[in-house]
Parts: sequence; C-alpha cells; structure tokens
Amino acid sequence: MRFVASLFVFLLAFLAGPAFADKKKDDAKSAVVTTAGRPPIPSATDPENLLYLDLSTGGRVIIWLRPDAAPKMVERVKTLTRQHFYDGLLFHRVIEGFMAQTGDPKGDGTGGSTLPDVPAEFNWLPHVRGAVSAAREGSAEGATVEQVTKAENSANSQFFIVFNPNMKLDKKYTIFGRVISGMEYVDTIARGEPPTRPSRILHAYVAADSPPAYVPAPPAPEPTIAPATLAPSKPAVKPMLKAKPAATPKKKAA
Repeated sequence: MRFVASLFVFLLAFLAGPAFADKKKDDAKSAVVTTAGRPPIPSATDPENLLYLDLSTGGRVIIWLRPDAAPKMVERVKTLTRQHFYDGLLFHRVIEGFMAQTGDPKGDGTGGSTLPDVPAEFNWLPHVRGAVSAAREGSAEGATVEQVTKAENSANSQFFIVFNPNMKLDKKYTIFGRVISGMEYVDTIARGEPPTRPSRILHAYVAADSPPAYVPAPPAPEPTIAPATLAPSKPAVKPMLKAKPAATPKKKAA
C-alpha cells in the first residue's frame, strides 16, 4: 500500500513539474518585460550626468541626473546650469518634512526661464528622500482635461528636492535625478513659504565642466537700524494676504 501511495505522489510530481517550470519561466519573462524598452541607466560616476549645487547652508550637493527617465528635463537643467541661471537663486518654498523648492528667478514661485516649457516626463522613479523633481503649475479641483494637461506640461526651470518619501507625487511630477551626496546641506535649508531668511544656491555646475572647489558664502551683514525721526513715518501699504497654497510642488503661486 505504501508503495502504491509513493508511486502516486511520484507520478503527480512528474506531471506537475513541467507546468510548474513553465510558470516560473513565465514569471521570469514578466519581470523582464517591466524594464523592456527603457534606455540603459547612466553611470552614477559619469561627470556629464552629475549636477553640483553649492548651497549657502555650508556645502556641495551632488545630484545624479537620470536622462534615461527624463531626457528633456535633464537637458533643460544642464542647459540652464551652463548659462549660470541657477547661481544665486533662493529656495523660495520649503516645507518641513516635505520638500525644498528653487529655480525661480523671481523668488515667489511664479517665474521661470525664457526657454519654452518642458512637456511632462512622468516615469517609474519614486519620490523617495533625496529625489529631485520638476516643479510645475497645479490644476484646480474640477479642472477640465485641457487645463490638467496644460498644467502637467508646464515644467520649466523650477525643481524641488524631497525631504521624506511622498509616493502620492509619483507619476504626477517628473523626477529627473536624486541626491547622492550632501543631503545634510539640503536638510538645513531654511523653512518657510517664503522663508524669512532664505537659503540659496551659490553656484550650480555640471561636473564635466571641471568646476572649482566649494567656496562658502561670505557672512551676511548685520541688519542696520534706521535713526528715529521727529515726524512719524506713514505706515506702509500692505497687500492682502494670498490664500495659502496646497502643499504640493507647483510653479505658480495660488
């Protein structure tokens, strides 16, 4: 009886074996398909794909650019960097636990370069800590398809660096790089919307251009106090407060 039972188990395993092997092959094929058609990942040591940001917070941040995932945005950032566009720009919107945004020559979130906007290149890269993603306009709740599409294709010069993982942004914003060195200098960027004393990019370089070593920013001058006058000065006219924008990276202020 034991012999018959063993023979039955053997036959069952023999018959099921090819099907199980075919299933493993199918699973392996499926795993390969998920990366099929993607360009090769660039080397993290290729100087043509390394962006240096020298920050006023005390050091150099190195960003590994990913032209395999977002070739148009990588090319835009490299072009503007070589034009010295980013030198001196502020981190104008910095939210604790979320991200630090820069790249606006106006410093208020509404500006960009004179180059055309870059179409969306939403990709498979996740918004993890250190991810570098293109900022763009937001679209209001209930916006039409045309309005949403216009907003998605409005990236230009602004970008943000993620403090903590935020997967809700995946496939909604174009990730084009990731910080691989100097994240401690990103962590100390002044917070605020806008910050009272904003941090800034001292210089931006492409590593292939043989940039100089990091040079710290000169110390900020002490604030001066105007002497009191006999006649009281007329109070300044203050603009109405803007509505607080939603905590999502965007190019234009609400």
